[in-house]
Amino acid sequence: MDPQIVMQAPLFAALDQETADRLISSMSPHSLPRGERLFREGDQGDSLYVITAGKVKLGRASTDGRESLMSVLGPGEMFGELSLFDPGPRLSSAVAVSDTSLIGLDNDRLRRFLDDHPAVAMQMLAGLARRLRRTNQGMSDLVFTDVPGRVAKALLDLAARFGRVQSDGVRVEHDLTQEELAQLVGASREIVNKALADFAGRGWLALGAKSVTLLDPDRLRRRAR
Repeated sequence: MDPQIVMQAPLFAALDQETADRLISSMSPHSLPRGERLFREGDQGDSLYVITAGKVKLGRASTDGRESLMSVLGPGEMFGELSLFDPGPRLSSAVAVSDTSLIGLDNDRLRRFLDDHPAVAMQMLAGLARRLRRTNQGMSDLVFTDVPGRVAKALLDLAARFGRVQSDGVRVEHDLTQEELAQLVGASREIVNKALADFAGRGWLALGAKSVTLLDPDRLRRRAR
């Protein structure tokens, strides 16, 4: 576990190192192979989780079985904290996109901790607000932005969070299947693949297996508007 990655989570942002170390030592480690589900939509929420390695997707399913991918989270990001502020069933399912390691903290222990460190609650609410803002932006994009624009915006978001700068561009190991990428932008796999092929043909990106290299991010930004 990389302490610097863990300290990026809102749960630890207001803590000194000694307090953070004590909290981390009280949390439970979890390991998920790719494809394993941590919890299902509708399960009773009783813990929050911080990703220490790998990626987790949060998604919802419709009554006819179709899936919508709400977000993809990586190291240093936190999820499941909504159950602390609004106890009830989980609003999404959490599934490992790649081999993933997490640390979890149950709500009872977290509440006791927040009683002694109230500033942490404000940091957690700020993290929730950022995720809500991203969700609202995604809903707006579904109404006002065409599919190629949504694809460009999704790739830029993934690059900002998971990208590595290389000599030829920004390489993004997103670990998503074609179907998962289509769910992320709210479109069919065929239309998303057509947009990706068009971007590749224009020299804006290079496609790989569950990865993409952004060769011309500026063009993608203009297309995402």
